[in-house]
Amino acid sequence: MATETELKLGIAPDAINALLGHPLLTANARSRHLANTYFDTEDLALTRHKVAVRERRVADQTLLTVKTAGSSIGGLSQRQEWEAPTHPGAFDFRGLVTDPLLAQRLVKLAGQLVPVFTTDFERLSWCIPVSDSRGESLVEVALDRGAIEVNRHGRQAASPICELELELKQGQPEALFTLAEQFKAYVPLAPIDESKAARGYALFHSLTK
Repeated sequence: MATETELKLGIAPDAINALLGHPLLTANARSRHLANTYFDTEDLALTRHKVAVRERRVADQTLLTVKTAGSSIGGLSQRQEWEAPTHPGAFDFRGLVTDPLLAQRLVKLAGQLVPVFTTDFERLSWCIPVSDSRGESLVEVALDRGAIEVNRHGRQAASPICELELELKQGQPEALFTLAEQFKAYVPLAPIDESKAARGYALFHSLTK
């Protein structure tokens, strides 16, 4: 298990070129296409328990991810996360999740899981060292552009993704804000407290009205 600590910031599409001109982002970025499917039961038992289950397709590999809701204030979120390679549809929660009660709950629900929504986006990412009075930190900067999509009983809805994620790899959480301030000097950025999963569920519920 890992504790994911990240700062999520919204950026306008027409500000991306200016952001990419920032001196910290002049190095070659790692580019990946991430295709994600989020699962839940028909009655949304997982979201009631504030848990997200995701299969992520990256190149020829599929990853199974489980995340708890955690907390998010001013765009900064901290949550528990488990992730490992898998085969599509093979929900091996017992071998993945180290929280016994959560693993037991997920195992009981595994046979009932169905796709709820997808997120599909291109990610450019950089690993950036940050030095301040607290010491040395390492932050992964990820620029995500794509869409959240829901197809529910023949009804469809979509919402754009255009955001900057600063994820702490080592060091102090304050490094995320230090780095964010440097980017804000180039382009306007707004904190996002809702995860992609939360926005996906909101889009799903919009089709039930």
